[in-house]
Amino acid sequence: MRERDLTVVEAFSGGGGLSRGLFDAGFNVVSAIEFEPHAFATYKANHPSVKCLNQDIRSVRGSELVNLIGAGNIDLLAGCPPCQGFTSLTSKYKKEDPRNGLIQEMSRLVKELKPRAVMIENVPGLATKGANLYSNFLDNLRSMDYVVNEAVLDVVDFGIPQFRKRIVVLAGLGFKIEMPRPTHSKHGVNGKKPWVTVRDAIGMIDDPPKLLAEAQKRGSPQDLNWHVIRQLSPKNQERIRLAKPGKSWAAIPESLRPNCHKGSYKGFSNVYGRMRWDEPSPTITGGCTTLSKGRFGHPADHRTISVREAALLQTFPEDYIFDTPYMEHVCNIIGNALPPLFAKRLGESCYEAIQNRGVKNLIQ
Repeated sequence: MRERDLTVVEAFSGGGGLSRGLFDAGFNVVSAIEFEPHAFATYKANHPSVKCLNQDIRSVRGSELVNLIGAGNIDLLAGCPPCQGFTSLTSKYKKEDPRNGLIQEMSRLVKELKPRAVMIENVPGLATKGANLYSNFLDNLRSMDYVVNEAVLDVVDFGIPQFRKRIVVLAGLGFKIEMPRPTHSKHGVNGKKPWVTVRDAIGMIDDPPKLLAEAQKRGSPQDLNWHVIRQLSPKNQERIRLAKPGKSWAAIPESLRPNCHKGSYKGFSNVYGRMRWDEPSPTITGGCTTLSKGRFGHPADHRTISVREAALLQTFPEDYIFDTPYMEHVCNIIGNALPPLFAKRLGESCYEAIQNRGVKNLIQ
């Protein structure tokens, strides 16, 4: 068991997936910043010891954080700036998102806090659609003497049961932080384990989920540990009965497809589809319980996955608390999260590099 002597400040903490992973990696998360109230409540419910600020990050100063935690030395500043403006799912429709510039607030906090290490994670589109902001962020890190290491990683290669590509930046103040090495592959060759599948993640759940309306009548979806689904329309009930696991909407007869998916439609292929038991899931998003927003149909049952099943595919623990009664908000909290297990893998790399740097300094 590691001593929790390395401290973390987390920006854009969401519901706490990143913090959970960093705690599991051995860090002591001492402060976090989250503006959205439902995500903030969820964070506090799971990490009561962390001094969490419910503020717009643009109003938070480094000196305020130092005073709050009572320490001047921060080992790691970590954060996942909002990425909706750069993702391929929304960039088709939005030319500019006001949240795009929030990565600049990470640069500012790095300058004000001077942590020993920095970690950010985002969609790969940050480096293409947001190239100017991204390159400016990296240039700022280098100008402050950070050694920058960047890579696009797929979480499926690290034991997470879903395909989810992310750009990761790890930067040490005067030292390099190595990227974690993949532990899994499709067929589990060369010492790696096979990819973790949907069956591995949710196949043990026997109890059928409750409809949201029924859960609300009983009191709250939270009382059912969010094993809750939405009511499908009659048309969607027909569609999911005909959907084939792992196949696109094209497996549904054209007569049952929405008008926008008929004829020569070439858009998103995963909508109105089912997951396969023996493959990882598609990327879990905020639309994870809506059939029209992705391949979120259950592999066998005529329904979508439940909220709790989506959380398990994101590697949240089964007892993780989602402190909101609203399905839209809990789905966004889950879909926007960095999978805790992936956060742990990144955290372990940072932890080792920081510790090794400390040992090297002592020897010198």
